[in-house]
Amino acid sequence: MIPPDAPRAQPAAADDRFTELGDGLRMCWRSHGADDAEPVLLIAGLALQLIAWPGAFVQGLADAGLRVITPDNRDVGLSSQLPTAPPSRLRQLLWMAPQDNYALEDMADDMAALLDRIGVARAHVVGMSMGGMIAQALAVRHPQRVRSLCSIFSTTGSRSVGQPAPSTIARMLKPPPRTEQQAVSQYVAMMHHIGNPGEPGAEQEWADYARRAWSRAGGGSQAAGIARQIAAIQKSGDRSDQLRGIRAPTLVLHGERDLMVDPSGGRATAELIPGARLLTLRGLAHQIVGARSPELVEHIVRHVRSA
Repeated sequence: MIPPDAPRAQPAAADDRFTELGDGLRMCWRSHGADDAEPVLLIAGLALQLIAWPGAFVQGLADAGLRVITPDNRDVGLSSQLPTAPPSRLRQLLWMAPQDNYALEDMADDMAALLDRIGVARAHVVGMSMGGMIAQALAVRHPQRVRSLCSIFSTTGSRSVGQPAPSTIARMLKPPPRTEQQAVSQYVAMMHHIGNPGEPGAEQEWADYARRAWSRAGGGSQAAGIARQIAAIQKSGDRSDQLRGIRAPTLVLHGERDLMVDPSGGRATAELIPGARLLTLRGLAHQIVGARSPELVEHIVRHVRSA
């Protein structure tokens, strides 16, 4: 249960919507395109707010005749912050998720509850990174809600594949930012490492997102919530057996080089889900930026239409 007096972030933008999911959990989300169009649910990755999806990506899907639903996952953005204590850095390194921490399956149930509340019976589901893991769990736990699945630079939960590079883990262990300037600097530095700074406009997009996210979260890093999201990944563990049971038409997108989620994670995902198709995209890295949005939209729209 979320305490009624839990601290709130900055006032919502005019296009933010809020839906109560039960047990005091409130989810912030946005909708783009016609409300009666074919729905596609975009699930963001670790620590990322709904504004992380580039405008060109969201608009491209809407222009293709889809209703694009973008929620904030629990513990980031304007969705509810959980009251449980976050795991320490040591527990994160040792993969010791607290017993009372939620799991990815709970986050998948959030998505099913959101679809229920807003009257969407079935949706095409697209998830990036941790969002891909949540999308997989949604297809396992609520198969009737998932018309098609697209897993972008994500993995299976097996510790033998898809692991971040040691250099990435070292960067993730840095203390959380205390100011907007630190938040921008740290985020851009991380994206330089895991992303592709050679993409036109990428660095400016990263800096702009970090500024907007800092302000939207009320001028804070939301470090406790991010730690709980990491624990959710660890608590869920290996989903390989469950992935073999997914029947939704599935597209797996991954870059040829990814220092956050090794490409072996994408290959394993495609191998496990029956009939899944893997596309390895040159230069994608661990990012979705405006410059790559038309290409990604094309792949996703083709997949949605074939489903």
